[in-house]
Amino acid sequence: MKYELLAPVGNFSMLHSAIDAGADAVYLGLDEFTMRQGAKNFSIRNLAKIQTICKSKNVSVFLTLNAIVYDTEIKRMEDVIKKVKNKIDAIICWDPAVIGLCNKYEIPFHISTQASISNQKASEFYKKLGAQRVILARELSLKQIKKIAKNNFVECFAHGAMCVAISGRCFMSQFTHNSSANKGTCTHPCRRAWTITDNENNQLKLENSRVMSAKDLCTLPFIEKMKSAGIKSFKIEGRNRSSEYVSTVVRIYRRALDNKLSTKEILEGISELKKVYNRGFSSGFYIRPPTSDDFSFTENGEQEEYKQFTGRVEKYWQKAGSATVRIMAGNLKTGDEIYLISKGQAIKRVTISTMEIDGKPLNKCKKGELVGIKLPKCSKGTDVYLIKRKALIQER
Repeated sequence: MKYELLAPVGNFSMLHSAIDAGADAVYLGLDEFTMRQGAKNFSIRNLAKIQTICKSKNVSVFLTLNAIVYDTEIKRMEDVIKKVKNKIDAIICWDPAVIGLCNKYEIPFHISTQASISNQKASEFYKKLGAQRVILARELSLKQIKKIAKNNFVECFAHGAMCVAISGRCFMSQFTHNSSANKGTCTHPCRRAWTITDNENNQLKLENSRVMSAKDLCTLPFIEKMKSAGIKSFKIEGRNRSSEYVSTVVRIYRRALDNKLSTKEILEGISELKKVYNRGFSSGFYIRPPTSDDFSFTENGEQEEYKQFTGRVEKYWQKAGSATVRIMAGNLKTGDEIYLISKGQAIKRVTISTMEIDGKPLNKCKKGELVGIKLPKCSKGTDVYLIKRKALIQER
């Protein structure tokens, strides 16, 4: 069976990276009505280009319109839905008003995890309304999912950030900063360190002061159990994350969905996943209810690698397979690993084998220099980032 791998995209670099890594479908938001207003979302005018890119690769495009909608916004929502018709494959939503508009304009729709579908009856209810699939609540175990999946096309999250409010119905940001998570503008106060104080001003110091910061979901160790539960679409969270995150996570899960991985291969995959942004890994609710071990200890992530902007490609020489790169920060040396990131191409990870200036080989270049580097095909304006490992941060 072919399992769908659904990837998050917030810009064209992420889009190309997701497709190149093996995504079957992508989901994205517009500048409004999305749960990720802080992400670099797309505009309606971008959809035609996105559709062209994805259709050429047989990749589906799903649009998220899953924020809370008020009476004053219904007319604008209808305008958006009319404009996106025939430019996307389905709309991800949950508000009955939006469902009604999707049916009115004959646009396929999927029910968002925001609907908190947790039982078979609820799933069947939305199916009768015309939903092609349901994205289940995150609070469910694999045993519960298996029952719901018997008669429905089920999509579940497989990897990425989790909210302490689980399926996202949180009002903490609204109360503390007047910025609602349910309108896509969460300020993430739960990710901060907190001190517990009682009504007599006694303070309790905790071993982990990030008592509401959940670790990221990682299902790779039990991906075969996910398949057996009847899940047909495996969704990666991360529209606020980076191209290298999307590329790495999609590549690892594509391999896992297409093959039954050995224990060694799973461990190798987890090692790769740890390189890109994460808050530590948890199994969510799939295997057992979360415990204190499922909360993060970090403020800025536990990823083992970082990228640092270093330079920009000024020209690519097709026959020589080399690029002229202007070093704009720091330095590069042979043996360094770099990312090549541009709007029009998938992210590339490359190890520098040779460099030269004016035809003379060199092992190291520095800020201000124009250097020739052997690189795979890239275009003018491509950004060059040095990949740095935590253990090496203090050494450079």
